[in-house]
Parts: sequence; C-alpha cells; structure tokens
Amino acid sequence: MYQEERMQLILDHLQTKKRISIEEICSLFDVSRDTARRDLVKLDEQGSIIRTRGGALLPNPLQDKIGNYKERLMKVSEEKKSIGRVAAHYIRDGEHVILDSSTTVHACAEFIDQQSCFIITNSINQADVLSDKKGVSIHLLGGHLEKEHRYVYGSAVISTLSNYFVDKAFIGVGGISASGFTSVHDEEGLLKHQMMKQARQVFVLADHSKFGKDCPFRFAELSEVDFIVTNRLPEPDMLEMLQRHGIEVLIPDFKDEEELEV
Repeated sequence: MYQEERMQLILDHLQTKKRISIEEICSLFDVSRDTARRDLVKLDEQGSIIRTRGGALLPNPLQDKIGNYKERLMKVSEEKKSIGRVAAHYIRDGEHVILDSSTTVHACAEFIDQQSCFIITNSINQADVLSDKKGVSIHLLGGHLEKEHRYVYGSAVISTLSNYFVDKAFIGVGGISASGFTSVHDEEGLLKHQMMKQARQVFVLADHSKFGKDCPFRFAELSEVDFIVTNRLPEPDMLEMLQRHGIEVLIPDFKDEEELEV
C-alpha cells in the first residue's frame, strides 16, 4: 500500500473514531512503528491532524475563525428562534436577568415581552433589541469592546457583575460534553462563568450541534447549569449524563407553536 493511500485511510479512521494511536496504525496496516510515525509527521505537516504523544487526533473545527456577529445573526435558524422563544417563556414579570452575547440568546431577547423586568447584558445587540420593549429596564455592562462580535469583556465587566444577584442567566455555549461547557475564547468563557455564578438559575441555550463538542476553553462544569434549552434531544448517553448532573433538557413543541409546550 502506498503512503498516500494509507494516510487517507488514517484520516477516514479519524473521522469516525476521532483519534488514533501508533499501535492502531501498525495493527490496521501491518506497518512498523517508524512507518506509522512518518505517516503522522506528513499528515501533521499538511495540517490534516494534530500529533499527540503516541498518536494523533483531528483538529477541532471550532478553532477555525468564526464569522462576525452580524454574519452569524444572518444565519440564525428557525430552530434557534424556537429555542429563544422557549427560553423567553421562562422569564417572569419583575425578574432580574442576565443575557450573554450569543446569537441564540439574541433570539431569546427578541421574544421577551414581560410587563416589567431588569436585564443585564454585555451585548450591544441585545441592548439594542431590548430598547424597543417598554417594560424592560436595561443595564449595559461597560468594559473593553470586542468590535467584531459586539460585546464588552474584561476585568471591569467581571468586577461589576460580581455585585449583582439575579434570578436567571441565559448563556450560549460553543460545546457541551462530559468535560463541561466550553467556548472558543477564554475571555468570553470567563465572563460567561461569572454570569452563571450570579444567578439563582442558569439556562444554557444551544442547538443540537453543540452536544458532544469541545471548544478550546472550558468555563463551567455540568453541575453548574440547571436547564439546557435546545431544538432536539441529545443522544441517550448524553441525555442520561446531563440528567445525572441535575440538568433538565427543554425542547420546543414544534407541533403546537401557539401553545408552547415543553
């Protein structure tokens, strides 16, 4: 077997199993350890894999550059809007609520129609959407502006947040796995975690594609979240793990959008 053929088969294996060891390559393709290492070195040089001690894994696609906030808002699906609608249903009149800067939480902000509530957010867009709602008082946190994704962050924001105690926090995530809740950027993750700490109840808003994924920065344990609002139930193993950590998974009833049953 030519090296190019073997390298493609290694990549095919990684697409299914996510990682491969030197020993597995030797066993699968009947080659020496030196040959297996040379294959991994070449794949690494091509940027197709990430070499690890004793093997390799696929690069995390979430490490690729994500679109700016306006681009991501244009791609907000009907499923995300349904997630936002369900989440907004859980905000009661008179409550104090934190909204983070994710696009799924943006969908929640669009559906808020309470007679009175106090919203704290670090998102310029969330504040803009809420400014048209008469019953909503808005506190826009101040800090360093992330221009591309239109949110503020930094130590000043975290310090201000630590003085608030709210009823609920609504948080978007990059990934949900046995490792916990993850985000692409550490600064964003640290801010999300502080928001969670200030709330009596924490809602994570995430579409089904986030289940089983890990982003580079873990910002919270599974046990720190009360509810996950999503568009589709995760696989049984994932669902059982979430329930074991006390998380209730909420999904929209697409059959009866008028009733909003979950």
